[in-house]
Parts: sequence; structure tokens; C-alpha cells
Amino acid sequence: MDPAEQSGGDFNELFDGVTFLTKLFGIILNKLMLFKMELKKDAKIVEFLHPADLAQSIDLKLSLEPTCDKTLLNLCHPHFFNQLYGGIDLHALSGAWLSDALNTSQYTYEVAPVFTLMEKVVIEEVKGLIGFETRDGLFCPGGSLSNMYALNLARHKMFPDVKLTGLSALPTMCVMTSEKGHYSIKKGAAFMGLGMNNVITVKTDERGRMIPEELDKAIVKAKSENRIPIMVNATAGTTVLGAFDPLHAIADICQKHALWMHVDGAWGASLLLSKNLRHKLHGIEKADSVSWNPHKMLCVPLQASLFVTRHKDLLCECHSFKAKYLFQQDKFYDVSFDTGDKSLQCGRKVDVLKLWLMWKAKGTKKLAAEIEHLLECASYLTQKIANTEGFSLVLKEVAPVIKQRMIEQGTLMIGYQPDGDLVNFFRMVLVNPNITNSDMDFVVNEIIRLGCNL
Repeated sequence: MDPAEQSGGDFNELFDGVTFLTKLFGIILNKLMLFKMELKKDAKIVEFLHPADLAQSIDLKLSLEPTCDKTLLNLCHPHFFNQLYGGIDLHALSGAWLSDALNTSQYTYEVAPVFTLMEKVVIEEVKGLIGFETRDGLFCPGGSLSNMYALNLARHKMFPDVKLTGLSALPTMCVMTSEKGHYSIKKGAAFMGLGMNNVITVKTDERGRMIPEELDKAIVKAKSENRIPIMVNATAGTTVLGAFDPLHAIADICQKHALWMHVDGAWGASLLLSKNLRHKLHGIEKADSVSWNPHKMLCVPLQASLFVTRHKDLLCECHSFKAKYLFQQDKFYDVSFDTGDKSLQCGRKVDVLKLWLMWKAKGTKKLAAEIEHLLECASYLTQKIANTEGFSLVLKEVAPVIKQRMIEQGTLMIGYQPDGDLVNFFRMVLVNPNITNSDMDFVVNEIIRLGCNL
């Protein structure tokens, strides 16, 4: 082929690609810019179809011809309260786009120099918010894996030989967590060979908070059964009730028994950004490690999860393999900036840019104000429900029926579930900084409308 023709072909292909991306960006931008206008037109959150119906309505077969999915779930809609995420931040979104466009892996400084420094700065800032004097940490693919990092480090700190010799020579180990704690602790125990039966759940009070006295009893009992406790998982913001365990008291018990204390702050650690709210996490500075998901309350695009520990070199001691093709020790720069050997992964997606760009643009004060606004909306909704006739939980069948109606009509999305002795109830999740008290009014009024004939 003539070089000129080859060059022309490459240019045309590049031009077509740029045209495609420009059109796609225009669609996304138009959707974002017109979002508030669409809300005034009573745009639905979701055009819900059951799986069989949806499969028939869209051609999902892989073929040479393009297909278009026109069914949209508006996770940014201010009436989406279904999960522990929602809303959108344009700075963070641009960071996500840039990260994917640059498409590098964050394991060595030479292939991700700026992102390596960004991660270092963010971890250092989070360390200060927590109150750690020394620190180490990294971004993880989700809060569940962040919690598993804590399990692995706790085991390694107590039994460092496990990295080489495995579990066969070790005693039976166990982990303590709240009965309202996240299921990832049991998943992690299964994954690491500890066994789900060796995750001991500790009783909680009427507000879903771990009872310190019950924790102490559970530790003593486990020892009497020849099980070795290695970690206590405390929760700052449980999944269902949003409860904050009494971290200070739990820390004292962990110190008494020489146990690793991990705080699962995936949801609630965002409150550390606010000087007015961080008191809810009093005692977190005594923890050995903390997990935090900015993709929840801060609206950073999924996923953005951090694991931070006060033990500076333990991540590397626990996970390093010193692969010679990546982590040569005779490089021409400071190899302490090669973070890949701290991670369980090899290739690691750049998640820091989304959070850094948003934090840089807004500043800590603006982020704190948005979080405080969410709690003000939650307080308003609490009073609204208390003052609205007919809102009492008496029939477990009510919530599923109302949920079905709100989804089928596309007006609202709120999750529900039972919890302990409580029957099915709606779990309100407030993360979108664009919600207002009028949205809280809408929630109450819409539930009344949807359930008026039950």
C-alpha cells in the first residue's frame, strides 16, 4: 500500500474516532446541562422493565451492527435514594474521563508519576483528618477489599510467618464485628481461609451500635475456646441504620487485649471533613486502620475507596513480592515511590484523580458544607415523618408493595429491608448534594400517595 494512502487511512480512522467521541461527549454534556429542566418536566428516575421484557426490548446480541440502549436509570436524580451512592460531581467526572483516557497503571512511579504523587498527597491529607501520626495507604477497588486489607494486615502483624508458611501451623483465629457490620468481613474471612464461622458478631444497642461490654465478653469467651482474636471491626456508619459504633470505648478494649482495631468508615468517614460532625468518630485516631469510600457520600464516580493504616511499612511487608521486572531496587529514582508492592493487585486502576480534582476544585470547606447539608436534610425528614400522620411501621408487607409501585411508576427509588426485630422499612440514603427539603417533602407525600389504598 502507498504510504500516502496508509497515512490517509489512519487519518480518516482517527477523524471518525474523534467525531464519535465528540458526539458522545455532546450527548453526555447535553444530558447534564438539561438535567434540571428535565426534572421540571417530571422526568422519571427509571423506565422499569422486568428482565424478560427488557431483554426483548433491546437487541443485546453481539454483532457487527451497532445497537443503542435507550433505557436509562437516572442515578443522579434527586429522588434516587436506593443505594449508598448517587448524584454527580462534574470535577470528579472529568477526573474519571481523564483517568480512562490516559489508561495507565498505578504500580510504579515511572508509569504514573503525577498520580503517584497525587495518591501520596491524598493519603497524607486523610491521615491528618483521622489523626494518625504515621501512615501508609492506597486506593482499593471497593470498600469490601479495603476491609479485607485490614484483615490481612491484622493477621500478618500477629503471625508474620503466615505469608510464607500458610495457615496449617497456626491456631484457629477469629475476628469480632458488630451484628450490624458489613458482610464483607465474613466474605474476607472466607477468602483468607479463616472461615465465616470464626467471625464473631457482637450485640448492638437499640440504635444499632456495638455494645463495648459485649465486645469484651466475646473476646474473653473466644480465648477460652482456644481461638485467637486478631481484629475488631468497628463501623462508622452501618449500611442500614447508619449507626456509629462507640470507637473510643472499642479502642480501649482493643488496647487491653492487644488487638488490631479497624474502622469500616466506608459510609461515615466522610464526616471527618466537617469540624462540626467529626465528633461522631471520636476515637478513630486510635484505630490501626480505616477504610473510606468517597464514592458514597462525596459523589465521586465509582469506584473511589481508600485504605489507610497507622503502620507505615506493614502494607509492603505483608504484600510485597519484589517482582524483578517491575520493582528493581537499583532504579535511578527513589523507589519508595513505587507503590505497587503494597497492593494485592499488579495492575491498579488510577482512582485518585477523581477525588483529587474534586477536592482541589471545591476545597475541604465546600465538601464539609455539602455533607452538613445532607445531615440537615436527614434531620428535616426525621421531623417530617414524626409530624406526618400514618407513618408507623405495622405491616411488613407495606414497604415491598410501595417499592413496587414507585419503581413501576418511575417516581422514586428507596431501598427497604427488615432489620432484627424491625419489620420491612424504607432505608433513606442521602448522598446527592443537590437534594433539598422539598425533595424530603416529596418522599413523604409520594409514599402517602403510593400507599393510600393499602
